[in-house]
Amino acid sequence: MAKRRTPLSVVLLAVLAAAILTVVGPSPATAGTVSTAVATTGFRFVDITGSGGVVLKANVIAPSAAGRYPAIVFPASWGLNDLEYIAQANTLAGRGYVVVSYTPRGWWSSGGEIDTAGPKDMADLSAVIDWTIANTAADPARIGAAGISYGAGISLLGSAFDRRIRAVVMMSGWTDLVYSLYGDQTRHQQSAGLLQLAAALLGNAGPDLTGKLDDFNANRNVAQIMAWAGVRSAATYLDAINANRPAVLIANSWGDSIFPPNQLVDFYGRLAGPKRLELRPGDHAIAELTGVIGLPNDVWSSAYRWFDQYLAGVDTGIGAEPRCS
Repeated sequence: MAKRRTPLSVVLLAVLAAAILTVVGPSPATAGTVSTAVATTGFRFVDITGSGGVVLKANVIAPSAAGRYPAIVFPASWGLNDLEYIAQANTLAGRGYVVVSYTPRGWWSSGGEIDTAGPKDMADLSAVIDWTIANTAADPARIGAAGISYGAGISLLGSAFDRRIRAVVMMSGWTDLVYSLYGDQTRHQQSAGLLQLAAALLGNAGPDLTGKLDDFNANRNVAQIMAWAGVRSAATYLDAINANRPAVLIANSWGDSIFPPNQLVDFYGRLAGPKRLELRPGDHAIAELTGVIGLPNDVWSSAYRWFDQYLAGVDTGIGAEPRCS
């Protein structure tokens, strides 16, 4: 059965989130970005119906004044839930964005089985966008998606399937899951081991993911695993992404041992729309980590500028800067 978020865990996570927002507050504005803080609604929990009737647990925070606003959707990382981005959601809402964060299917209190950024996750992301447009002050023409690791991969993949996603910020994500698992013709067992452990503890893996991980660990049915991973790779849908032309910011670490950056560089070189690639020292999800708890952070500062430029219509100068850093 799926792991359910107990009332106690909700309380503890909410207390932590409140403490972060009280102590840290919105991150300071950076040069060339929106600097006037706006009043917000405060966050509230919501249920969103995803593909096949699966209930996705989510939260929303938005500007409180009347009007239409750009919106950002955050799918949670592997093993985490919709409270992961609460500090950044608070900051972004204060900058004039509707922000909806959700727990992907199979994790915590969300229903269904883990789809590992597969077709059901893509349909869920579109359902979350549908809900956001129908139930908030989101401007349908100014929708963004962002996340770390698993949420990053879902966000970028989603831009191939949903033309409404006009800007993506992918932090410590992947573009080629086949390479992540079998790069240089070597099984990357660390990656699979961490995925399996988190799924066992916090999610509902189901027979699909369980079977693929068992096969991977036993080094069997490699062709089937590669085909499964290919369906979950943005590189497979590059033509569709280029046709939709979202503005894509890719931020990763040089030493990422889960999603090695070589795959990102190749994908980035073939990406046709507005794009930027930022690589920093560190391992997986380290560069952006302090920003998750609301501390000033270079990766998140770039995310603000990216969304301001391509969703809010503010010239932050990032579009004219060198596209790789």
